[in-house]
Amino acid sequence: MNMSEQNLILEYPELENLKKFNDTICPFRDDITINELFEEYAAVNYDHTAVICDHSKSLFEKNTMSFGELDILSNQLARSLRNNGAGRDKVIGICVERSFDMIVGILGILKSGSAYLPLSPELPEERINYMLSDSNAQILLVQDKTKNKFSFAGTLINLSNTNFYNEDSKKLTVINKPGDLAYVIYTSGSTGRPKGVMIEHRSLINRITWMQKTYTINSDDVILQKTPFYFDVSVWELFWWMITGTKLCFLMPGGEKIPLAIVETIKKHNISTMHFVPSMLNVFLEYLDGKDEVYMQKLKSLKKVFASGEALSPGHVKKFNRVLGKQTGAVLINLYGPTEATVDVSYYNCPVDEKFEKIPIGKPIDNTQFFIINENKLMPAGESGELCISGVCLARGYINNEMLTNERFVLNPFLPGEKMYRTGDIARWLPDGNVEYLGREDHQVKIRGLRIELGEIESIIREYPEIKDCVVIVKQYSENIILIVGYIVPKKDFNSDELKNYLKKYLPDYMIPNNFIELDHIPVLPNGKADRKSLPEPVITLNR
Repeated sequence: MNMSEQNLILEYPELENLKKFNDTICPFRDDITINELFEEYAAVNYDHTAVICDHSKSLFEKNTMSFGELDILSNQLARSLRNNGAGRDKVIGICVERSFDMIVGILGILKSGSAYLPLSPELPEERINYMLSDSNAQILLVQDKTKNKFSFAGTLINLSNTNFYNEDSKKLTVINKPGDLAYVIYTSGSTGRPKGVMIEHRSLINRITWMQKTYTINSDDVILQKTPFYFDVSVWELFWWMITGTKLCFLMPGGEKIPLAIVETIKKHNISTMHFVPSMLNVFLEYLDGKDEVYMQKLKSLKKVFASGEALSPGHVKKFNRVLGKQTGAVLINLYGPTEATVDVSYYNCPVDEKFEKIPIGKPIDNTQFFIINENKLMPAGESGELCISGVCLARGYINNEMLTNERFVLNPFLPGEKMYRTGDIARWLPDGNVEYLGREDHQVKIRGLRIELGEIESIIREYPEIKDCVVIVKQYSENIILIVGYIVPKKDFNSDELKNYLKKYLPDYMIPNNFIELDHIPVLPNGKADRKSLPEPVITLNR
């Protein structure tokens, strides 16, 4: 222990008590990029199947692609991208469906030296244009199915066009450093505009290395890629297999909402590893509940099921154990983490017995430290506060938004020279070193794993000419029924369908309120803030 640490412990005695909880230092490949790691494994597994995709064929007219074939195509695409201006810390957009095009495009972008920006084909054109402009993306990758979704003033490259694969297929000279950007993912922003989170190669490699060390997979495993790639959970699905010689199987687009499609894909391709948002896990388990032993044999290949994106309840775990775990031997792992900390920063292996009352978010992963802070003081075990995160996992910040970056990524008073990310999540240490999530301190919510800033919805609604004021809340009626409700003060006669059509120009469907309630005024607290607890109970209709 050096003198600096001794002084800190004298000033903050809780550091000594919590030091063992944050003892996460572990070596990893911090001198290399993720695409270089892929190339290392591709050289060893050149002829082995890398990716499976039943719903679209590769340029080799097959529903599989080997490590070598993927290496060749991504090299050729990367050269095309460099010829069009790709380079270090530049952002390239990619708007495609789940397919071979997606993985070739992402890997080609990384090999070109740039960072990839995933864009949903289902997003409103206005929102996509904002992300492309805000990130200063000069190149956009599309495919035949998405090329007419929107206009783009920069260079448009259609991955369905084989002309972009005529370049030299040899390995490119690496121009990146581990501290360069690997990807930018936009999340909901309270100001009315989404914010782009910048993640570097070094952070991504640490995250993937930890996962392989803790939950080892090998060439016998198959990962199901079912998370839409514009959500950060997709990141470990898209990259973990690359450094292990494992196979990746793409679920059909939209299949994540269809339990039967998931079951049949697991059966056909012997899926061993997959992810669910807790609410969608519950839907999947309800579908399976009551199925006979013969049907459940379709899932016998499952070994590991990861859950993240929402709070995992004891009820979820008990249902998993009863419906799926006991039938297949699969285990459930709870993960937690914000986009700003490279996907996940804590883990908890869910118990297989019935002797539990809570499901923690777990312990910090490698090279990650947790600080639970209340009124600028460290909280000991059992006391709640805001969860703050430090370590290799932290994002560089928000792209082109220095003010918000400085607000959320602050100097760490407990580790001089380091920064920490203020999550806005309320949590507490448990005596065994696990962390329990207690809720949010603001109006950010997650619905089926989708991060939503209610303030962003309110900001867009207030721009509608016929609205004086509004408040947006979330009402949860069951694990599967979670609705967004907008309380509005209209200027005159109000038409909710017209407002919804207006919102569709700026917001994705999952952020548009299910119902609108008209009020004469928004009730307020003495401090002038909206009194959300005094809002009348809505009469809910499920029509959108």
